[in-house]
Amino acid sequence: MIHNIPDVYTKKILIVDDEKEILNLLEAVLKKEGFQHIYTYTTGEEGIRMCKQVQPDLIILDIMLPDLDGYSVCQQIRQFTFVPIFFLSAKNEDLDKILGLSIGGDDYITKPFSPKEVAYKMKAFFRRNQYQEKARIMYQFGDITIDEAQGTVLRGDTLLTLTAKEFNILLFLIKNPNQIFSKARLYEAVWGETYLGNDNIMMVHMRHLREKIEDNPSKPHYLVTVRGLGYKLNTKGDVR
Repeated sequence: MIHNIPDVYTKKILIVDDEKEILNLLEAVLKKEGFQHIYTYTTGEEGIRMCKQVQPDLIILDIMLPDLDGYSVCQQIRQFTFVPIFFLSAKNEDLDKILGLSIGGDDYITKPFSPKEVAYKMKAFFRRNQYQEKARIMYQFGDITIDEAQGTVLRGDTLLTLTAKEFNILLFLIKNPNQIFSKARLYEAVWGETYLGNDNIMMVHMRHLREKIEDNPSKPHYLVTVRGLGYKLNTKGDVR
């Protein structure tokens, strides 16, 4: 069977880490895996500046940097682009992961890590997202408009700031309106990984989505929790 493989050769990857050994190792492995346009920097300020200049397709960002921490770098980058960000960190507590994902990160990889696994995660990410570029498919419910091809969500005339994971959660639910999905099913559909029982990550993403699309996030009309079963997108009408 022939699988669709994203053209990683054209992808621009920005890596920000103050450990030269990690930079060199990641660059070497990623190039072996087909990524040829790799830019490496050791400080947060450099990362922000070069993100504007290079306009990368994905950023690998260490949290512990000598000037700014990775969380601050991510927040500043999110002010001007929604480029996917994979955090690197020696911190492996759930709270650290939740913080990274809640401020705009798309993945959180703990040290020590396998560089080849990072490459495969990146390929899987690009593979999932390439299908959004095939055709311009629009979905609507309420005052929300989702453009699958462009990866954008409008609320009325306002462009919403969503992370890639938030967008893919919403896209999956709008493609399956009014159906209930367990946390495990939703996680595996969006992350493409086996669900290991970490409810907090899904809860954080749902909370942030509700804050962006609901009039009253504490009493959601669209992103509904069905107690004991999971989540559903209540469209209350036809999806156009």
